[in-house]
Amino acid sequence: MRETIAMSDDHRIGRVKRIDRGWSTFICVTVDSSTAGVALGEGRVRNIGADVAVGDWIVVSKDGERILGVVPRQSRLVRRASFDGDRFESQVIAANIDAVFLVHGLDTKPNQRRLERELVLAFDSGARPVVVLTKSDTVEQFETKTALAIVEATSMGVPVHVVSSVTGDGLGTLREYARGGLTVAVLGASGVGKSTLINALTGSDSQDTGAIRAGDKRGRHTSIAVDLVPLRDGGWLIDTPGVRAVSLWNSGQGIERAFADVFSLAERCKFRDCKHESEPSCAVREAINGGFLDRARLESMKRLVAEEATLERDQRNYKRK
Repeated sequence: MRETIAMSDDHRIGRVKRIDRGWSTFICVTVDSSTAGVALGEGRVRNIGADVAVGDWIVVSKDGERILGVVPRQSRLVRRASFDGDRFESQVIAANIDAVFLVHGLDTKPNQRRLERELVLAFDSGARPVVVLTKSDTVEQFETKTALAIVEATSMGVPVHVVSSVTGDGLGTLREYARGGLTVAVLGASGVGKSTLINALTGSDSQDTGAIRAGDKRGRHTSIAVDLVPLRDGGWLIDTPGVRAVSLWNSGQGIERAFADVFSLAERCKFRDCKHESEPSCAVREAINGGFLDRARLESMKRLVAEEATLERDQRNYKRK
């Protein structure tokens, strides 16, 4: 479903824009009969008892008092919710997305380990991952080339775009991902320029922006809630709060796709259950010794696989309580 649907006799269908303490703000189409014009209108409805996320299409009662139903999701960006104690629940960050912008700033050294985690989330979402390197106007060209080479080596063929929200370089290419009513989720740490990027793409000041600390190049969290922002050409952007830790949920094929190079090498190992440690004829270890694979990348993959296994085990134990 790419477009909102107008009010009918007994209900409205809209798209969740924001969620705040039991309330969902949603966007729907309103029709002005005097001008025959169509515009986006907003409404609020209680979401108690309804499993909703930003980007969901919902059926709302005509009086706006309750959610009658949620349209099945085409895709969803999910992570483990941040809870204290031993609770194990997932959090849908964004629903019904077509692409995920994984945003990193060129003003800091590329964080390969974080990017790998983000790629796992994006691949598992069912949407298309896209890496966006912002702030190209703040660094020299050779620094951009160096960072680009590192990121491309980590991203496994995922498109990588260098942009500047200040000069506008590269923004036209990014807009193509939302053209035709498509939806893009924007994911990244605080301080990478997500809100500035969204303002540049939308041509508005819909998202607050903040200053970056000189010491560590980190910014304060200017996005405090997930927010759906309509684009002028009919597409959508979903801004997510900057997070320092990317917590995985149960992975489908995300890890395998994010580490396609390691898995491809593993297929050539002598033993199918090779741990890539001391086994003979290990193609992965041979690639590392030959300088064709970074050992840190293998260790990163092992940590993510172990994290997923631990999560699955803890979930089983939690359900038995």
